[in-house]
Amino acid sequence: MRKFSLIFISTFALACASNSARADFVGDSGFHFFRSGEHFNPFFGTHQNQIMLNIGQGVDYGYIIAPPLKPVPYNSLQFQYSQPITFFRLPARWSFNIAMNLGWGEKNGWDWEDFSIPIAYLSSDAIFASWGRAYTGFGIGAGMQAQQNARIGSKLLFQFKWFAGYGLSDAWRMEIFMQHFSNGSTTPQYLNNSYLFWGLGIAYNF
Repeated sequence: MRKFSLIFISTFALACASNSARADFVGDSGFHFFRSGEHFNPFFGTHQNQIMLNIGQGVDYGYIIAPPLKPVPYNSLQFQYSQPITFFRLPARWSFNIAMNLGWGEKNGWDWEDFSIPIAYLSSDAIFASWGRAYTGFGIGAGMQAQQNARIGSKLLFQFKWFAGYGLSDAWRMEIFMQHFSNGSTTPQYLNNSYLFWGLGIAYNF
């Protein structure tokens, strides 16, 4: 995961160097919670489309929200395409996501290679607060994994996400995130152990 982090940091630096902030990057320099009637969407700046690459490090927790502790040999590579929407008048994005989860060893009594599996899902993320070019919020989603397994005993999955992001320029965003997948207790508890990731993402708006 350290190698992935170095790759992302290098990418962010190149993005900043080659894509200076445009004069029409409209942001609020002070802290505020978003209110009705505010039309600026920090996800997108002046654009209407976004593509994003996320890389997540798996942790072995069964909770919806958990700290980035207990790392396991399990990673997620995700591609996301988004368009701007509002969610109960909050600035938001509606996304189609394709993920490939990759396990590469045994830990905590699980063979994580057994959970190497693709996932396709729809999601919506909403921004609840911002400060200048920084923002934070939560997201929800639903989708399908290619096959059920001993950790999550159904193809149906639900997603919860917390994120914090920063606008590098009008076109580029970077985000950190915590992401939880489970089947919403639609199977017995022993077949709903969840996947949970902490990770980094970089987005390009166009």
